[in-house]
Amino acid sequence: MQAEAGAPLTDGGRRRTGVLLAVAAAVLAADQLTKILAVALLDPGRAVPVLGEVVQFRLIRNPGAAFSLATNMTPVLTVVAIVVVLVIVAVSRRVAHRGWAVALGAVLGGALGTVTDRIFRMPGAFRGHVVDFVELPNWPVFNVADSAIVTGAVLVAVLSVRGVPHDGARRREVVAT
Repeated sequence: MQAEAGAPLTDGGRRRTGVLLAVAAAVLAADQLTKILAVALLDPGRAVPVLGEVVQFRLIRNPGAAFSLATNMTPVLTVVAIVVVLVIVAVSRRVAHRGWAVALGAVLGGALGTVTDRIFRMPGAFRGHVVDFVELPNWPVFNVADSAIVTGAVLVAVLSVRGVPHDGARRREVVAT
């Protein structure tokens, strides 16, 4: 609970770094576990209804980005994901707001899930195809990492629009004189 209205919801950057890393680890674990299960249990391309036609599982291997964009640029996409990971890790020590820790942890975990596929899956390092398996009507097939990245990005946007600083510092009010 806040000591006073407007006080930051923090009690030290170290604690929030732990939250960020815990969220990232949970996302990465869930992403990789669900991909292992999808590869083991699903036939490539065949739809398996989960909630009728609203949610289906369909195993595909995606060399590109969302919406199958940049399918011939897998090495570039790998480098971009690695850069995202490095930037979040560099910023993580200064994150002192719980919302920012959760948001950046989700993006970090999702990016690590994608990097893991790009490096360790076929057809080879930096060219690996991402395992996608969740299908919704009129939407590209996606995975847990994709969901985490989008959720984290939405949280980042909300926090940014609300003017919430990642380091927990109070916003200064500009007083007209």
